Amino acid sequence: MPRIADTVSRRRAIAILGAAAGLPLLPSGDQPQEVTWLHRWQGTALGSPSYILLHHPDRGAAERAIARCVAEIERLEAVFSLYRRDSEIARLNRTGRLDAPSHDLPGLLSQCLRFSELSGGGFDITVQPLWNVYAAHFFGSQSPSPQGPEPGAIEQALGLVDWQGVDITSRHIALARLGMALTLNGIAQGYLTDRIAEILRGLGCERVLADMGRSEIALVGLRPDGQAWRIGLADPLAPDKVAVTLDLADRCVSTSGGYGTKFEATGRHHHLFDPTTGRSANHYIAVSAVAPSAMVADALSTSLYVAAPERSGRLLTAFPDAFALVTLADGSRRELRG
Repeated sequence: MPRIADTVSRRRAIAILGAAAGLPLLPSGDQPQEVTWLHRWQGTALGSPSYILLHHPDRGAAERAIARCVAEIERLEAVFSLYRRDSEIARLNRTGRLDAPSHDLPGLLSQCLRFSELSGGGFDITVQPLWNVYAAHFFGSQSPSPQGPEPGAIEQALGLVDWQGVDITSRHIALARLGMALTLNGIAQGYLTDRIAEILRGLGCERVLADMGRSEIALVGLRPDGQAWRIGLADPLAPDKVAVTLDLADRCVSTSGGYGTKFEATGRHHHLFDPTTGRSANHYIAVSAVAPSAMVADALSTSLYVAAPERSGRLLTAFPDAFALVTLADGSRRELRG
């Protein structure tokens, strides 16, 4: 049987226009040798292809900055990655308790509980048992029923979904019931993206694009040509096409959509679960959030996608510098603000 990570369909939700298309990233009057001021890194972070674009006149300084970023990615992989058996979250999920966690995990989990409260439980990091049930159903046999898992299996998993059952202190993290498990896929890549942007700013890098996944991007300053970064949001009804373009500086963008990671071809069953039903959420087909923080944008896009629409006002009011673009089932789009 293929590994789940290799089998689930994943699509890029955000396109980097200009940089990705080869448009000029340096002022037209610059000398050709100044192209060397542009430095790129490509790799993987928390299971997703990742990318850093950095403009800096000193190649050595740029390489040292990127090395710092790579070290931070590796450090946070050891905390948040579900793909590593030795990570802190993997150990917590196996035993239901983790003593002496690093400061990153309780800090991020506390933010998760805030989003859970604001969303009325729509944002819930304890939905991992639902993922396990759906993965076992769709990838555990040669001909899974297109109707999804049996209702009894979903109901059993729902008995382990409870964001209020996560006990967080600086000394330990504990889950209330045996079999509970966490996933940070709706917020951890945003947290990591913020850390990369923070490191690069601290090292004097003023023009940076950090893409730490298929749907979370941080934009530091302007493009090297002095223009705003141009970002394209995928059309969820035709994901290979751009539906909306945004010109942004010093902002972060995150998109959540069931079309991005789906269990089967129709997209009826996908990874964004409604904790009240155990089924995939269907209020929208895509939500993109823009905020000063990638972690906030990441969690907002997930929360708004899953939570009841009447919760959107409270969520966005809590973050007055943020806004969201939602795509409805008929393909129409709406902007949401607090």
